Amino acid sequence: MHAEQYVANFFQSNGWSVEMQHEDSLSADLLIRHGKHRFIVEIKALSEGRPDRVLPVLSMAILQAKAAAEQSGNALPLAIIFVPEASLSLAKHVEVFAQKFAKDVSVGIISGRGEQYFSDEVFQQLNRLPEEPSRLSARRPSQAINLFSDLNQWMLKLLLAWELPNGLLNAPKRQFKNGSDLAEAAQVSAMSASRFLQQLRNEGYLSDSSPHLKLVRREELFRRWGAAAMRACPEMPCRFLLRAPAAQQIRGLLSHHSKNACLGLFSAANELGIGHVSGVPPYIYVPKLPKVGASDWPGLMAYPSDRPDLILRQASFPQSTFRGAVNHDGILVTDILQVWLDVMNHPTRGSEQADLIYKKYLLPLVGN
Repeated sequence: MHAEQYVANFFQSNGWSVEMQHEDSLSADLLIRHGKHRFIVEIKALSEGRPDRVLPVLSMAILQAKAAAEQSGNALPLAIIFVPEASLSLAKHVEVFAQKFAKDVSVGIISGRGEQYFSDEVFQQLNRLPEEPSRLSARRPSQAINLFSDLNQWMLKLLLAWELPNGLLNAPKRQFKNGSDLAEAAQVSAMSASRFLQQLRNEGYLSDSSPHLKLVRREELFRRWGAAAMRACPEMPCRFLLRAPAAQQIRGLLSHHSKNACLGLFSAANELGIGHVSGVPPYIYVPKLPKVGASDWPGLMAYPSDRPDLILRQASFPQSTFRGAVNHDGILVTDILQVWLDVMNHPTRGSEQADLIYKKYLLPLVGN
């Protein structure tokens, strides 16, 4: 009974109302409520927090929590393991297990020493996990300010995709309920999504009242995003050895490298139907610039001139750039948000192109 009472006290001290359940075969241990949230809780206690001991018992708790939730009819299942102390390693094992086998059940770890981990976004503010002091001091500054890391930019695109017209971004057009939902769509870990959402929340860019994950203060968010994307990219001006029409050869090149090359900047804007600037050589994004004369890039030569056929550009944010790229008539084209980020500081009328994209596609998002 010690574990059940400890967990009950923990939730009560964090503003949840708690009811102890009857001791029968299908009733779980607790019923907890907070605002619109209601969970039926199954608790299992262990004398040590080893993953090989915790995961089998967690499996049983998940099954019992699901059965109790089905019986209650109006509460979600929550399976909790109580241990004397919980390590970061244990939390990671539980996170992976929950993502793989229990996406429809919230799971948690609570320790007598004060560590907590929960998989559900509802409880993210209650998470407390240990870190080595040296790692804590080394990692926290970058986590606190790096809202626009590569994968975080990709998750920002996912949060905005449902409000953009079709064909402008390769992402599911739906709203996300919580961090786990977002993590699954973004194909990132639940912890990565949770840290990203917590940073958005800390900086005031995530709604506290919406039933789904909704960005707010978007004008300022877009301004900061544009500033964060100002990063010099390694580039390689190139010419084709064969003096055939360049546009046709570029299309063949993109088709040949269909998974690791995409059209960017002004040429991408043209493909997406919002082109405004002409006369700039086409840019092709690649994960890494190839060596001159490489066998997988035949027919190209480096050409340090002001009139190249194309410019190969190494993506500074490859995950966000390539995951969001749109398949347009058989070739990959950077998405509309990426085009906006990429052209805004280009010396050849880039600000004009960016302003046109902002007014047509981003300004309506600011209004929303």
